[in-house]
Amino acid sequence: MRRFKCALVLILFLCVPLLAGERAAKGVILFLGDAAGIPTLHAASIREYGQPGKLFIQRMPHIGLSETSSASDWVADSGAGMTAIVTGKKTHNGVISQSDTAVRGKTDGELLKTILEYAEEKGLSTGVVSNSPMADATPAACYGHANDRRKIGELFGQVLTPRFGDGVDVILGPGRKQIFEATSKLGLDLAAELPKKGYLLADSLDTIPPGARRVIALFNTDDFDVGTATDRAIDILSRNPKGFFLMVESDLHTDKVIRGLDRTVAFDRIIQRTAERMKGKDTLILFTADHSFDLRIVTSARKSEPIVTPTTDIGQPGKTAKGLVVGGHHAAEEVIVAAQGPGAERVHGFFSSTELFRIMMAAYGWKAP
Repeated sequence: MRRFKCALVLILFLCVPLLAGERAAKGVILFLGDAAGIPTLHAASIREYGQPGKLFIQRMPHIGLSETSSASDWVADSGAGMTAIVTGKKTHNGVISQSDTAVRGKTDGELLKTILEYAEEKGLSTGVVSNSPMADATPAACYGHANDRRKIGELFGQVLTPRFGDGVDVILGPGRKQIFEATSKLGLDLAAELPKKGYLLADSLDTIPPGARRVIALFNTDDFDVGTATDRAIDILSRNPKGFFLMVESDLHTDKVIRGLDRTVAFDRIIQRTAERMKGKDTLILFTADHSFDLRIVTSARKSEPIVTPTTDIGQPGKTAKGLVVGGHHAAEEVIVAAQGPGAERVHGFFSSTELFRIMMAAYGWKAP
């Protein structure tokens, strides 16, 4: 018996480092539902499946709630909301990855180092995918810094002058005409300068060759397959043995209710497919929103009629379509954070949106400042 106890103690002693040790993530994929508050997820599940809680997002193994206020307002915009997530610091609405000493459109604040920039500094590959313009607040907050989100030429121009590493490797999304015009006014010829930085410049997903390593694909429409774009980005970024960081956004505002709810369901399926693809590959999958949106289900009937019909939509704030009321503006309640993979266990309870930055840093095994 004594020999058995000694052997058991030895086994436990040898296992402690394994139990205490934590598997570091090789990759992080941050899925960002723009304006995808809890009411939007709830309504999307009911519209698509006839029941609450049926989205993959709602069934991920680790769930928390994130508070999304800006440095000066209870209700955040995408600039302040995304800055908090990718830098760990709150700032003012309209400011992009600068500190709260910035005055929008007037004075720069301290440049805040983003999770994408940390990844670049450490030699990882990085990318952003969105169906919003690629110099819009959410994608731009990953790679750029400005005291006003409307400075799209200045923001996208920073792709050519990265502060860390060789800069973001993959950009896939719309805004081509707007970005080219804004950068041209600053004297930048993207068609000439991007290839000098090693980028393939494309105007569609179909024109990206299989072996591409650094790609900027700017489209003239947001009507493209975000799932295919996500797959292409992962294909490119995951070739780096050091790992990767990828942010994928979908605009899920429900001022146009049917479009917003249908996009939410589509985005949820993309997340599920990606989570299944990356399972066992040391990849942290995160979903969250930069802020909520004022959408409410007000009908009491569960089965008599759908909350919206294919021919019903809301054109103006405050109008009701079947069982829904939309206020037409951002809202301040907490949003869901859902996670799977290395470091996902840190997602639990209530926390500030700035904690997402620390969760991602810790997943990689990096110390946050």
